[in-house]
Amino acid sequence: MSHPFRLHKDLYNSRIIDAYIKLLKKNYPKVKIGDLLQSANMKGYEVADQSHWFTQEQIDRFYEKTVELTGNPQIAREAGRYAASPEAIGAMRQYILGMVGPTRAFNLVRRTSSKFTRSSLYDSRSLAANRVEVTVTPLDGVVEKPFQCENRIGFFEAVCMMFNNQLPQIEHPECAFENSDRCRYIITWKKQASTILKRARNSTVVILGGGCAIASGWIPELTLTTLVPASTAVAMALAWAAQIQEKRELSRGLNMLVDSSEKLIEQMNLNYSNVLMSHEIGQAISAPTAVDEILSNVVQILDHRLDFDRGMILLADEDSSQLVFRSGFGYNNAQLRTLTSTAFNLDKTDSRGVFVVAFHEQTPFLVEDVQNLKTDLSNRSLDLVHMLETHSFICCPIICEGESIGILAVDNIKSNRPLVHSDVSLLMGIAPVLGISIRNADLLLTKERQFQSTLQVLAASIDARDPLTSGHSEKVTEYVCGVCQAMNIGEEESEQIRVASLLHDYGKIGVPDAILKKEGRLTGEEYTIVKTHAQTTRDILSQINFEGIYKQVPTIAGAHHENIDGSGYPDGLTGAEIPTGAKIISVADFFEAITSKRHYREPMPLQTAYDLLRKQSGIKFDPAVVEAFIAYHKRTQSSGSTGGGTSNDGGSRPSRIPWEAPVSVRFNSHANVGTTRDISTGGLFVELDAPIIEGTLVHISFSLPDKDLPPLKAVAKVVWTNQEEHRSKPDFAPGNGLEFTGLRLEVEQALQEFIGQPRATGDLLH
Repeated sequence: MSHPFRLHKDLYNSRIIDAYIKLLKKNYPKVKIGDLLQSANMKGYEVADQSHWFTQEQIDRFYEKTVELTGNPQIAREAGRYAASPEAIGAMRQYILGMVGPTRAFNLVRRTSSKFTRSSLYDSRSLAANRVEVTVTPLDGVVEKPFQCENRIGFFEAVCMMFNNQLPQIEHPECAFENSDRCRYIITWKKQASTILKRARNSTVVILGGGCAIASGWIPELTLTTLVPASTAVAMALAWAAQIQEKRELSRGLNMLVDSSEKLIEQMNLNYSNVLMSHEIGQAISAPTAVDEILSNVVQILDHRLDFDRGMILLADEDSSQLVFRSGFGYNNAQLRTLTSTAFNLDKTDSRGVFVVAFHEQTPFLVEDVQNLKTDLSNRSLDLVHMLETHSFICCPIICEGESIGILAVDNIKSNRPLVHSDVSLLMGIAPVLGISIRNADLLLTKERQFQSTLQVLAASIDARDPLTSGHSEKVTEYVCGVCQAMNIGEEESEQIRVASLLHDYGKIGVPDAILKKEGRLTGEEYTIVKTHAQTTRDILSQINFEGIYKQVPTIAGAHHENIDGSGYPDGLTGAEIPTGAKIISVADFFEAITSKRHYREPMPLQTAYDLLRKQSGIKFDPAVVEAFIAYHKRTQSSGSTGGGTSNDGGSRPSRIPWEAPVSVRFNSHANVGTTRDISTGGLFVELDAPIIEGTLVHISFSLPDKDLPPLKAVAKVVWTNQEEHRSKPDFAPGNGLEFTGLRLEVEQALQEFIGQPRATGDLLH
């Protein structure tokens, strides 16, 4: 009866089965590997995983089915010998080739065997220079089969053949399957030819020398003229032959040493490259705080540093129900389109796809032949494999704090370099660092969204006190962002000014409604109370812990009523004493106020408002800011980008064309890469995995086709949002409708030229 221990204990490493499969593919191509594995209750991805172990029962079934399919009862011994062939790849050959000779190899056989079997204890001892004894003792409760003894003999033969390409003589005086508690093998291999020739030379010299000495007493003349020269010639011939053979053997050994040295240098270069890669990855993920930017940087480094033809990063969606493609290298456009439209379901408990299993079980896999996975893949997955032309690949889980968040996968389709276990170890060293960076970026993004939402609520809470001033802060902020772009102010400073403009009137929370909503002119006392809002704004905002690029927000917001000539409030600052951001907010605030309806007056015509700005230029307002604002505002009016894409005079919406291209969308320090589906001079739609809340001002960049220009940059406002669960525009995918808040002249001209040129619709979708 079968012992339960051997039936259920994991005893044999998958690399043993992998050697069988390689042999079958080479010498028995008609054998269906999938059927063979299924009969042994083995999975292709288990065989591909070099850290997987099988039970005795699985090994028995596999062997019995293999004999049946091949008709070869000696297949076990043949598989053992196959380990020495050039086609065989795996740790067995790597271990032995790293040793100096057969004796050393067998002395270390115990350490080698533990990498492949847990069923027996191996030991060895040297009996002579060309002879060793190896004993194999099964552990208690393990019941092996005779074919495993044959497999060991084949393996021992392979060890010797690696060094002299000749079969050794193997004696088997004790066998665990023939009334013994162990298997004992005595392995003898041929001595080196140079050693035999040297012994023959030495023996010949002694024998012929002695013979000549004896002969010289009897026939001295013949000895001197014939025997001595002949004996000398024979001894010299043997010495010459021994020397030639020894040189050949030394040459062969030297060649092996050179080959080993070259491989060592290659490994050193690889290790150095890996160190550089780790350093570069550390730099690449330390600064960016957006997931897409991190992934893009890491993928570029992997493409540059690693010896893989292709690679991809898949991340789980928000509810961890699917794995979706986020970044990759080495794929053509058709393959990228397929990958971006493909998702791997994570919520199917019975799924045995390698990516899904690696994700759930947090285990890496080295799949050396995807054909072994046919029985584990759906038809859809098989179609994807064929389309990508994948033959072998490695996939590693991306894990952070014990939770799987994605998959890192690589493969080779052009180069002949096989994927090996050290590649898995390297990728498993990269994946956790990537996981931590992604998680940190997600946390920062969540924090940033909370921050932005808080800003919007704070600004709206003041504007909401009076229906006539509702949206004032947002409109001022829109103007501010446009002017910042027109004045070429840096992104971080622009963001600081944007936040200050959103909150510039927050101090009005201390001004009574009776004064704020008064329909007539304010009295001097009432105006004095209103003026306190600038100081109150600064005081309240100073209690908020603004850090980094936002550190000066309270100062900028509190100074937006300072005048260039020093007549402003609250501190009477002049000229350069006033922050640039406060100067811009001052102009935008004044313009928005006079061109909007108030309780005490109607909105002022645009030209009159422009004239007033210029009249106060150099007195209240900075002349450079005034001119930048007017130029910006006139451009927005002519392009119709304000007011939801419709011109102020009731004109028609700007021309819109279908256009598919990547767009970088950045707000604060966070960047996402989406895809635009259409564009006009007034704005565009961007498909995003994580849409941005309405009202947010963002910086976007994109490149137009067939234009010898750097990427175009613009500031835009999120005017509508499509969430996955709630779509305000049912015909659109999740994403944002963006409205340009102001375009620089060269950007506007490039857009107008692009949109106005005749083209076929298909030319815009690429």
